[in-house]
Amino acid sequence: MKALTKFFLDQRGCAKNQVDGELIISNLLKEGWEQAESADEADLIIINSCGFIESAKKESLDALLGARKKYADKKIILAGCLAQRYAKIFKDELPEADGIFGNGDLSRVAAFAKKIVKGKRAVDTPAQKGVSCGERLKLLSYKNSAYVKITEGCSNHCSFCAIPLIRGELRSRPAADIVAEIKALLKRGVFEINLIGQDLAAYGTEGAAAEIVSKPKTGAGKAETAGKTIKAAASKTPSLSPLAALLKKISAIKGAFWIRLLYIHPDHFNPDILEVLKKDGRLLPYFDIPFQSGDDGVIRAMNRKNSADCYKRLVKKIRSAFPAAALRTTFLAGFPGETEEAAQNTLDFLNAIQPDWSGAFAYSREDDTPAALMKKQVTKKSAAARVKALQDAQEKITQKRLAARVRKGGKRLEYDVLVEEIVDNPRKGSQGQEAAAFGADDSSSASYAIGRAWFQAPEVDGNIVIEYDADDKKAAAKIKPGAVVHVRAIAVSGVDIYAELTE
Repeated sequence: MKALTKFFLDQRGCAKNQVDGELIISNLLKEGWEQAESADEADLIIINSCGFIESAKKESLDALLGARKKYADKKIILAGCLAQRYAKIFKDELPEADGIFGNGDLSRVAAFAKKIVKGKRAVDTPAQKGVSCGERLKLLSYKNSAYVKITEGCSNHCSFCAIPLIRGELRSRPAADIVAEIKALLKRGVFEINLIGQDLAAYGTEGAAAEIVSKPKTGAGKAETAGKTIKAAASKTPSLSPLAALLKKISAIKGAFWIRLLYIHPDHFNPDILEVLKKDGRLLPYFDIPFQSGDDGVIRAMNRKNSADCYKRLVKKIRSAFPAAALRTTFLAGFPGETEEAAQNTLDFLNAIQPDWSGAFAYSREDDTPAALMKKQVTKKSAAARVKALQDAQEKITQKRLAARVRKGGKRLEYDVLVEEIVDNPRKGSQGQEAAAFGADDSSSASYAIGRAWFQAPEVDGNIVIEYDADDKKAAAKIKPGAVVHVRAIAVSGVDIYAELTE
């Protein structure tokens, strides 16, 4: 089939938006379009935008305006979250875009693109329904790694967050569909599956979608799920939360793979997933829990239900089940009304829970969110200083946590690592000093690869830097993007661990 025209996707935003981008690519390819490697080669440019915070919105709009300036004769579509959120405004006030295409129904992208290349200016932002999913002919992740959406939207309504305005209320995918997609990805050679959603803890809790695994025998009673109470018969064996039930079904899949859970809201963390994870080492004890603040007043103002002490107990419970658990979190500095004392409480909370990784971000005042109307907005200067204090503290914690992953009881620890790419000698780059400090080989035969162990999520955490002998044919054959290799840790270098390939 002759290609209708060439398109180029300028991908922005989070992992959920990446999946949307992969679906856009696939839907166009299925309809006979050809993907260009660069905007220079394309007839149509699609900017899959992010609309979450001010800096991301600006980045997406700058990409659009830059593309219009450079490619005056090409057709340009603004797609994604920013397009969905501000379609009515952009229709009249953003003439640089030939089309505005939201993320409500990605199956319509090919028909929409065809309309745009024919010279029509159009807007298509249907209401959010279901979960954007389907066959993805091309993945934008590193080789043999993929994201799988299990939910869309969010019903938590944190006062600072615009996600419900952009992606709507919570919708969950049937467990059978998720399992089928994972099996299909594994058949393609994918090893690492990262389950994503705005809040995985809420999976399956929107009314009738809730799944109960342990069916009761007799009597009446209630069973608690993540964030909802659902009817069930009384039983000595408690029912599983929908998320735990899903993980059990995934665990039944045969083969070698990793499953990592990304983003679990702390107010309704599913404690029953801990036992499920214990029974299957392929389900990684990696916990991405965005606490956002360690001050009770700010937590309540964020429309969150629990307290800093409750969150500390949650971390203790997780580490009791998994002493080596990897914990990632995020903090929002400068939330309206956050005092110096409140900021210090968050810093103290960070030091108390000792996460392996955390991100700190300045509060972004988002249109139509309750926090945007709150009094006592914090100055950008103060917010930036608080972000830096959190980042400085986390840097020290991460160094300590990584050091514990290098040696235990005087013995160097070993890990399976998913290789992402082959790189030049790190000693030539910004990490050179650290590499030299532990004696990285400077000979011409020394080669390096970048990969990740189970405690490192893609894009957001550090890496494993693998040193191997390029002249060793056996070693060279093992090291290739997408391969899983066994390494022995050597030393910490910044946010990375240097390691050597084992036999």
